[in-house]
Amino acid sequence: MSKKNMILRALRSAFPHTIPILAGFTFLGMTYGILITTEGFPFWFPILTSICVFAGSMEFAGVALLLGGFNPFQALAMTLMINARHLFYGISMLEKYKGMGWKKFYLIFGLCDESFSINCSVDVPEGVDKGWFMFFVTLLDQLYWVTGCTLGGIFGSFLTVNTEGLDFVMTAMFVVIFLEQWLKEKNHSSSLIGLAVPFVCLLIFGADRFIIPSMIALLGILALMRRPFEREVAEK
Repeated sequence: MSKKNMILRALRSAFPHTIPILAGFTFLGMTYGILITTEGFPFWFPILTSICVFAGSMEFAGVALLLGGFNPFQALAMTLMINARHLFYGISMLEKYKGMGWKKFYLIFGLCDESFSINCSVDVPEGVDKGWFMFFVTLLDQLYWVTGCTLGGIFGSFLTVNTEGLDFVMTAMFVVIFLEQWLKEKNHSSSLIGLAVPFVCLLIFGADRFIIPSMIALLGILALMRRPFEREVAEK
């Protein structure tokens, strides 16, 4: 198989898995683009941030930071709190990114919740290059976000609309991804742990502070249970 055919095959294999993200990212990107342009920023600003930053939650939070007073320490703390989960994503992806060559740098930059969910849970079809598959999952997801932000930036420059409730699209998308993974599993131990630990941390630390404790607790529990999980996978 030629390199061109190998790349195209990986693209065709990756695209169907990103269709749910297409809907979510397009609408949320439009919401962000409309929000920030109606606050007085030029239409190209959401396009630029979607390309260079590509951190949806932080981009939304960044609107308030940009409109407020200059406070770099507040920006640093907020960014750490919102995106701390990516530290744990990155650790868990170290093994998968081995031997990816130059693609590794973009995979690290473009790592987001949705790309992580797909690349971790999907079995790459036989005969499809794993590196290119993961690359296109990540690239397509960012392209969807950039497209949504571009449309929102253009529309928001001359339209005023009420976007309240539109952000539920992202929540619905995560539910679909979780259910797909649940249906694939024979043993739901890891999924149940993933549900139980954040719930307990939510009760203990509250809605504003439970994310980082949840991630630390999940990392510790899954590290302790790594060998049982590996044995289970090897027996399949």
